[in-house]
Amino acid sequence: MTKPLNELSIREAATALRAGTFTVGELWDACHAHAVKKNPELNAYLEIFERDDEAIERAQARITSEGANAPTLCGIPLAIKDNILIEGKVASAASKMLGNYTATYNAGVIQKLKEAGALFVGRTNMDEFALGGSTENSAYGVTKNPHDTARVAGGTSGGSAAAVAAHMALGALGTDTGGSVRNPASYCGIVGVKPTYGSVSRRGVIAAASSFDQVGPLAKTVEDAHTILETISGKDDMDSTSVELPKHKTQVTRVGVLRELTDTLPAPMKQVFDEALHKLEAQGMEIVDVSIPSAGPALAAYYIINFAEVSTNLARYDGIRYGRAVEGESLLEDYVQSRTNGFGAESKRRILLGTFVLSSGYIDAYYRKADRVRELLREEYAQAFKDVDVIATPTMPTPAFVIGEKADPLSLYLEDVFTVTANLTGFPAISVPMGNVDGLPVGLHFIAPYGAHESLFEIGKKVHV
Repeated sequence: MTKPLNELSIREAATALRAGTFTVGELWDACHAHAVKKNPELNAYLEIFERDDEAIERAQARITSEGANAPTLCGIPLAIKDNILIEGKVASAASKMLGNYTATYNAGVIQKLKEAGALFVGRTNMDEFALGGSTENSAYGVTKNPHDTARVAGGTSGGSAAAVAAHMALGALGTDTGGSVRNPASYCGIVGVKPTYGSVSRRGVIAAASSFDQVGPLAKTVEDAHTILETISGKDDMDSTSVELPKHKTQVTRVGVLRELTDTLPAPMKQVFDEALHKLEAQGMEIVDVSIPSAGPALAAYYIINFAEVSTNLARYDGIRYGRAVEGESLLEDYVQSRTNGFGAESKRRILLGTFVLSSGYIDAYYRKADRVRELLREEYAQAFKDVDVIATPTMPTPAFVIGEKADPLSLYLEDVFTVTANLTGFPAISVPMGNVDGLPVGLHFIAPYGAHESLFEIGKKVHV
């Protein structure tokens, strides 16, 4: 092979494994060694796993016996976000609250990956409980961007994105609550997908905001992301939010552009975005302006609902039922000290704000209004999709920012303006690299109708292989 083994795409590695060019063990060792070498610099992994000889041998035997019929992911080393349970491994959600928690079962997506013969390099860093957009909120230190270590890798799945971009794994799983797969994919110059809500099991995934959270792939190519998503998708009878999606194949010919949001882009970002649209036009795509009036207030609605659901989900971590326990002088003091010591600043902020927006006298003024905006947004997108096949924006308003630059929480929340609508509506979305601004990668974002993953992969391949 002309490339180092750890720099291959999943498709390239799978093809070479079946040709006998190298073994599963050699591929694993290359990824593992590079992860060990690079991790002190990037802090992408919270834990790099030891070599599992039995799993490697099983994968090799399966490839040898089944050949082209073996699953594409068989023998492929992947990175897994630290809020996805792997039986026998720590799953801390990058929080001191769960620092000693060892998973007793496999998440639904991990079960599917294991059945496909995939291997796991380690568990990756993230914003604590998936709350943030830069992985600066991890209790175990910030993950650094492989393109510039002075900058963030994005979040909340920053560790997974950095691991793939730095060739410390061939692909990864993240979770996306308001852009947490697509944000770091954009900042790190890789592909990230937020699937249709319900199409991928949430069983065994530590919850942040339950009506938004979805597990999604991070990969070097659109094809690789497609492969991972196909493997982890499907109805799970043990997840009440899980659904079986109907087949949805639409040829993409018309691309909508959300000018209400994109016209305010900084000049360098707008130039790269317009150039990407011109490239699509050159390939026969029709570019159409669309209007989504509720896209403006969508960001505020998203955060109100996010805070409410976070406060509810994190209520269980009290040191009594779950989580780190700190003993005080009374039962009340036990609760107070456990939560004060266990949670980081962003988690506390969202718990407090979520409790406020759900409280008597304010739930109607805030939470229920935000929920109505969500319903209106779904209707407006559904109407827009009668005229276009996908809707395009940049993934993020800017390239990756310098670590510590957005210490004000509000400035960080505003970065999610393009991504949150996919989570509010439940529609699928993809981020693909579209170029560079100031020498740093930036992503192009597409959102498609409910279940239309194939449309995303089709249009994604027109921008990035």
